[in-house]
Amino acid sequence: MIKLSPELRTSLEKQHYELVGNHSAVEICSWTKKSLLNKGHCYKQKFYGINSHRCCQMTPSVGFCNQRCLFCWRAIELTQANNMKGKVDDPEFIVNDCIRAQRRKLTGFGGNADINKNKFKEAQEPMHFAISLSGEPTLYSKLPLLVKELHKKGKTTFIVTNGTNPLMLRRLIKERASPTQLYVSLDAPNKELYKKIDHPQIRGTWEKIMQSLGLMKKFKRNVLRITAVKGLNMIDAENYGSLIKKFKPLFVEIKAYMWLGWSRKRLKSTNMPTHLDVKKFSREIAKHCGYKIIDEQKASRVCLLAKKDFKARKMKF
Repeated sequence: MIKLSPELRTSLEKQHYELVGNHSAVEICSWTKKSLLNKGHCYKQKFYGINSHRCCQMTPSVGFCNQRCLFCWRAIELTQANNMKGKVDDPEFIVNDCIRAQRRKLTGFGGNADINKNKFKEAQEPMHFAISLSGEPTLYSKLPLLVKELHKKGKTTFIVTNGTNPLMLRRLIKERASPTQLYVSLDAPNKELYKKIDHPQIRGTWEKIMQSLGLMKKFKRNVLRITAVKGLNMIDAENYGSLIKKFKPLFVEIKAYMWLGWSRKRLKSTNMPTHLDVKKFSREIAKHCGYKIIDEQKASRVCLLAKKDFKARKMKF
């Protein structure tokens, strides 16, 4: 059975992760907290209609990743392995315990006089699962079953992958387990810069990312995501544009790197772009691929690009 090391478990618990089983975790997003207090909501609510107060930020692969990205705010220095070889927890257990963990983490909000009581009540039954908290989710061998279990319970799913495991994306397609929305990260406009920023731990990852980008069109809702790091990858807008033009994602999200967590040991606060920086860079990329900015959220320093906007972009739940 795959298990976390005592050192990693201690580190995660100090960061307020609620550990689930042997290799999964939940953490309450800051936007979930703000939404419960009527102090704003996540950009995913603004862009796609997700209710922030009913979102469960989780992972089935905490501590397991095949990259060591400079901008990652997680403790990549304690990453346990590049793969998840061995027996893993069952999806049904992970889903049920993640819901219980979410409720436990929210308990303290019940006594806050400023809480939106209706939202707090609804939050006890999270309806959207962001499979993106930490680690690389496609390393979890039962990911298609996890997605199916969530959908069976009436939940929606967003999977965020670094794109290095196209075989799992093919499995999601073959096993009819497509998430509600798939994100594939693109952190550099070329292979050389990618290696410097993402520090892949296995061979052939750039080529695998290109394969994953090519598979995106097989997912009804898909997003190419760029984490913009000032002084590192906010260059060569033309090549970013060429890749977007080639793979034709439904959406492109360009979001600022935030100087948080363990990334502060690797990067400087000056690597964090302003929203104006992100918007300028987004315009430059859009110019080279025929997309346009269709939405933005200043508080999250993020812009959303698409060929054109459409009513169904904001889903109804």
